Amino acid sequence: MITAELVKQLREMTGAGMMDCKKALTETDGDLDKAVTFLREKGIASAAKKSSRVAAEGSVGTYVSEDGRTAVIVEVNCETDFVGKNENFVAFVKQTAKDIADGVSEEVLAKKAKEVIANIGENIVIRRSEKYVLDTDGMFGEYIHMGGKIGVLLQAKCDAALVGTEKMHEYLKDVAMQIAAANPTYLDQTQVPQEVIDKERDILIHQAENEGKSKEIAEKMVAGRIQKMFKEVCLVDQPFVKDDKISIAQFTKNTAKELGGNIELVRFTRYQMGEGLEKRSENFAEEIAKQING
Repeated sequence: MITAELVKQLREMTGAGMMDCKKALTETDGDLDKAVTFLREKGIASAAKKSSRVAAEGSVGTYVSEDGRTAVIVEVNCETDFVGKNENFVAFVKQTAKDIADGVSEEVLAKKAKEVIANIGENIVIRRSEKYVLDTDGMFGEYIHMGGKIGVLLQAKCDAALVGTEKMHEYLKDVAMQIAAANPTYLDQTQVPQEVIDKERDILIHQAENEGKSKEIAEKMVAGRIQKMFKEVCLVDQPFVKDDKISIAQFTKNTAKELGGNIELVRFTRYQMGEGLEKRSENFAEEIAKQING
């Protein structure tokens, strides 16, 4: 049975219209993944569109150590938006990021969380985190959007002379903002799994054939469309949001030339608060409690 909830999920995953989503689900017996592929092949859905099932409350926070060698990004969930804006909760998120950077154990983190729970009267959970440690000369970039709704942590390798300079801070903030806005999946093309490229190629060939192109012409069109996909999902290939005439790779090259050194983007983490979770008002508190107790 094709339910309204299934149609809603597919719309959020693809950005396609309601009737297109209903048809896709009907054609694929309600299989969401197959329905996404069906819409892609019909040219209705985009490869870069991701699920927007973002409903859990809480905040994303970042921390960079005073010596600039360690950095952390963390997401902490709570039950209500009201608590998510509470001063004690916000302070707890920031302190948690610092604690993780300092190597505080999970047991101590859990104990601190329970103390905050007792104070604010609402369940909270430290959902996920990433810790970066520099093993060479470099710097971190960080960006928090909308009071913790989106957070980005970015690592770059650079010459020692560039570390700590104002221009490097500006560059890293610009790239971190790019990640927050454009939501890339990979750093560069080398990180895209071959199976993802192969699946994309198959979809694009079917898409071109559905447009009336012969298989031979469809094959020739695929290379260009794969490159277009890379520009959507790979950070260094994306058009720079502040100047779409250049890519992030070119922006990096221009900045390095201006500073008279070398800059290389290494990795990034982007957290959107609550992504992948779906809040259900009647049992979200129970779900959070299970995570804490489990």
